Amino acid sequence: MNLTLKVWRQKNIQDKGQFVTYQAKDIADDMSFLEMLDIVNDDLTRKGEDPIYFDHDCREGICGMCSLVINGRPHGPEYGTTTCQLHMRSFHDGQTIVIEPWRAAAFPVLKDLAVDRTSFERIQQAGGYVNVNTGGVPDANSIAIPKRIADEAFESATCIGCGACVAACKNASAMLFVSAKISQFALLPQGQTERYERAQAMVDQMDAEGFGNCTNTGACEAECPVGIKLTNIARMNREYFTAKLFREEDVHN
Repeated sequence: MNLTLKVWRQKNIQDKGQFVTYQAKDIADDMSFLEMLDIVNDDLTRKGEDPIYFDHDCREGICGMCSLVINGRPHGPEYGTTTCQLHMRSFHDGQTIVIEPWRAAAFPVLKDLAVDRTSFERIQQAGGYVNVNTGGVPDANSIAIPKRIADEAFESATCIGCGACVAACKNASAMLFVSAKISQFALLPQGQTERYERAQAMVDQMDAEGFGNCTNTGACEAECPVGIKLTNIARMNREYFTAKLFREEDVHN
């Protein structure tokens, strides 16, 4: 198939940026979306032009690096699919595809389609860890946990930190991401030591990074490639309010 691409090009954080039109020719429908971009970049390189800059790593839907908004949707048109798992059979010959980066003040554009998501790392560093010594794997597995709780914690832990929830939210809220990281520890006995300090520290850091508040529209869950649930946000709010009311901690000491 032959496609018209309108790609956001931006030299650096200070640059204003603009959409530039490219032609993608002879694209097979069994190619991945990133393979298609690779072909376009090969053509640009042969012409002596600057290739399109975009993030990628595992190309298996695990690392969360492939952060593209495709025709207005984070990760593209397929539900529960990362950009690197998206195949060109989801498009048709002659189609125009608009490709742009995550749009959020807390995710400044580094170049073209790549954004700085180190704000997520700082949020996790604020409280996304466990200090309790659980020993080796056999020791940790010896702690009896109800299956329902273990399943919920595991589902929360599947968050890949891609930032699609932020890109989908009109307030650029990171609450789905933060709530998943809080939930994966709050549900398990190993995470109880820092439970209330964790909720306060991570929410405070989220606010400091400039993310917006939850819109309650559910766009984050709808666009999350691994299906993180909104119930995590409710749990995060309970953890935070409980900490403020009953277990206020000075998280900055």
